[in-house]
Amino acid sequence: MAPTLRSDSSKRVQAKSSQNSTAITRQRTQINQAKLQPTEVDITGIDVDGVVLPSTPSPPLRPAFSGIDLPDTLTQSITGLCKRDLVVLRKKQQWLCEFAITIPPVRLGNGVDLTTVINATLVFAQEDAGTAVCIDPEGILLTCSHCIAESTEELEDHKVKWLIFVSGQVVQAECVAWDPRRDLALLRIIACQRQPMATLPSSSTSPVRCQSFPFVMPADLSPPLQATLLCIGHPGSEDLEASQPGIKTNYDVLHVSTGTFRGYAPGQDVQDNAEIGALMHDCWTYWGHSGAPLVEQCSGRLIGLHSSWDDRTGMRRGVGLAAIKTFLAEHEELWKYGGIEAGK
Repeated sequence: MAPTLRSDSSKRVQAKSSQNSTAITRQRTQINQAKLQPTEVDITGIDVDGVVLPSTPSPPLRPAFSGIDLPDTLTQSITGLCKRDLVVLRKKQQWLCEFAITIPPVRLGNGVDLTTVINATLVFAQEDAGTAVCIDPEGILLTCSHCIAESTEELEDHKVKWLIFVSGQVVQAECVAWDPRRDLALLRIIACQRQPMATLPSSSTSPVRCQSFPFVMPADLSPPLQATLLCIGHPGSEDLEASQPGIKTNYDVLHVSTGTFRGYAPGQDVQDNAEIGALMHDCWTYWGHSGAPLVEQCSGRLIGLHSSWDDRTGMRRGVGLAAIKTFLAEHEELWKYGGIEAGK
């Protein structure tokens, strides 16, 4: 019997949460304005693998972000959003600024810092929930294609999206690659509020700054069966299975859960995730989790994206590493950090 598709996108009906999830705890904090302040790191004279970075003038190691700088206060005239959508954006941003994210206790590998994974996650700012992850410091985002559009006709009118980093930093991104068969899409950040900066060597007293975004790299290999995973996603605010519309779920804007990698659906092409994702996992999800990064906890590397679930078995589904790496290899002109090997 073929599995019944349940896409974790607000554009399709979703199921209620499972009871065996391992949920993230949250704690109330004061709004930390430092989250959005530039960070300066002087790396002059540091020995990197036996090579001392020069103190003489040198070009930036990577080109600076060349998009539009957005003000701290966004208005309808700046964003082009209707009043309702702007209110939703501001509410999500406020939540992300006011609540600190606590990672569930896990057994970590040497030097693994999972806060980087958390910081690289974004939520879609519109009413329809969705999740994305930054995979390149210059602002390349990866998500599911159905989070952007369900058809090529719809894509033409929905290429530009507003998203919010976990830090509360709002960005505008444009879809630059869209693959409905693999259920993957790439977006490039074209405008952003104040973003992190790193100082590069310079002969002048004023440091040369290279703007960058928090990011996570894809893993080299798929994880072994039963490997522990972390899923960071944006559960929807409305209960789509309630008897009447408008019933709120009261879920957090960002939710972190743990689970395990359960392999791939037998007989399914790992490159074909159009109807339902080929990857199987058991992290807790809800609608809005589509595009949520699935990260191997022992390495902190990306091994897939959550996309859907099997209504018959309750198994969560996603887009696996092989599909992601092949997709990125096909669009290597957008992938500037390198190191992609198709199908590995």
